[in-house]
Amino acid sequence: MAGHNKWSKIKHRKAVVDKRRGKVWTKVSKALIVAARHGGADPSSNITLRYAIDEARYANMPRDTIERAIRKGAGGEDTSNYESVRYEGYAPGGVAIVVDALTDNRTRTAADVRLAFSDAGSSLGTSGCVSYLFELLGQVFIESEGVIEDSLLSLALDAGASDVEPPAASAQDDNEAAPWLVSATVPNYLRVREALERAGYTVLQAGLELVPQTRVEVSGTQATALAELVEALEELDDVQKVYTNAAE
Repeated sequence: MAGHNKWSKIKHRKAVVDKRRGKVWTKVSKALIVAARHGGADPSSNITLRYAIDEARYANMPRDTIERAIRKGAGGEDTSNYESVRYEGYAPGGVAIVVDALTDNRTRTAADVRLAFSDAGSSLGTSGCVSYLFELLGQVFIESEGVIEDSLLSLALDAGASDVEPPAASAQDDNEAAPWLVSATVPNYLRVREALERAGYTVLQAGLELVPQTRVEVSGTQATALAELVEALEELDDVQKVYTNAAE
C-alpha cells in the first residue's frame, strides 16, 4: 500500500499545483535554471536537467516557459547564487520530515523553515537525523485502464524496475481508478520510464522521490498539525519538496 499512499499525496500535490500554479511554476523554473547553469542546456547530457524538465512537464508548465528558464540558466542571465539545502526534523506525532530547498540566502531559508516547525510544535534536527528512514527511488504511476498485468510486469522488469505494485481497490476515490506503480533504482529510473512510454502506457506522474521505509500512524490533532506544517513549508518560496513518513 506504500505506493498508493504516495499516489494520494501526489493527487494532493496536483491539486496544489492547480490552486497555486504561479508559485509552483516559479519553483520549477528555479530548478531548471540551476540545473542548466551547472550542467548545460542539453538534457541528454545533463541528467539533473532531465529530472527538472520532467517536474515542469508534470506541473503542466508551457514548453516556451521551460525553454526560457533553461536559456536563462545556461546563458548566465540569472545571476542568483542558488544552492541546494536539506532540512530534517520530527513533525507532530513523531513523524519524520525532510525538506529540500533551493535558496540564495541560507539564513533566510533556515529561519523560515525553523519558524514553520516551531509554529507546529516541532523542531528541526541535525543533518541525517531522519533521512536514513527514506530511500531515493524513481517512481512511475501508470493509468490502470487497459493494463494487462503480465505484459506490464514483463516490460517493467526487463527494463530494470525493482518493483511493480497493482492498483488497490481501497485506493480508489472520486470514481478515479488507482494507478499501477512501477519503482526503480535511480540508475534504472529513466530507462524504465522511457520503456513504459514507448510501449504506450499513460504515465500520470513520474520522478525521483524519497520513499519512507517505515511509516508512522497519526490521527486527530496530530494529523491536523502535521498537515498544517506541510502546507506552511510548501508555501515557502525556497522550499522545493516536503517528504514525511506519515501513514494515511
